[in-house]
Amino acid sequence: MTTDRSDVDRARAELAATMDAIEYKLNVPKRAAERVQRLRAENPVALAGIAAGAVAAVAGAVWGVVRLVRR
Repeated sequence: MTTDRSDVDRARAELAATMDAIEYKLNVPKRAAERVQRLRAENPVALAGIAAGAVAAVAGAVWGVVRLVRR
């Protein structure tokens, strides 16, 4: 069985591309950071609204826990 060198190189390139795609899919922090950067560039008001909502949710949760503990 003979294999052409170009077939081996093509298979190696396809494997490398597949591994890069898998790595990208599994790297959630990197993808999240990219989404935040894109949102910051495209719609900074929405990013500020999301951040304010997250802060309000965390503050509400902390307030609720403190209130339950003090009872």
